[in-house]
Amino acid sequence: MTGYRLHYFPESGNSYKLALMLTLCGQAFEPVWTDFGGGVTRTPEWRARVNPMGEIPVLEDGPERLTQTAPILLRLAERYGRFGGGNDEEKFEILRWLFWDNHKLTGYMATYRYLRAFSASPDPAVLAFLRRRLDDFLGILDGHLRERRFMVGERPTIADVSLMAYLSFPENEAGYELAVSHPAVRAWLSRLAALPGWQAPYDLLPGKRLHCNV
Repeated sequence: MTGYRLHYFPESGNSYKLALMLTLCGQAFEPVWTDFGGGVTRTPEWRARVNPMGEIPVLEDGPERLTQTAPILLRLAERYGRFGGGNDEEKFEILRWLFWDNHKLTGYMATYRYLRAFSASPDPAVLAFLRRRLDDFLGILDGHLRERRFMVGERPTIADVSLMAYLSFPENEAGYELAVSHPAVRAWLSRLAALPGWQAPYDLLPGKRLHCNV
């Protein structure tokens, strides 16, 4: 039996992706809270012991220590036969959206939300730049979801799990009222929240939280 340990901090959308995927697949994991706000992931000791890339999350899969959420999601989908592609076209589309999410939506939302909600004095010009990019990315996502229930095919896949993560935190943190600005995205998130076993980020990721300024 595989023993999972997830190194995380509660505000991490990438940590949430893995916690949610494991939960939806009926798998338990041991949560390992990490003092990201205190800078532990930047220390040589932590990088030598946990992740040389200096990033959270890290999933311990038995003796293996796995990093980078997209390949981990792919491994879990294959292992449990859930949330993967049903044919070559769907598998390609899942990869396409995973890469887009990592480079675009998650990449910018993680930075924007962290600066806006959890840093003491964010640069307004930087926030404005990031917000313009996010408006574009969310518009692309909203347009894609106006004509379909899920990102790929007729059922949820790891593309949905990846893309929905940072959008599932309390809306005050990023400052988007999605029901107004991107209603197709909001409706899609509601469909995913109805999946058996779904839990909200801060329910799956307990522990000391960063101070929120908004």
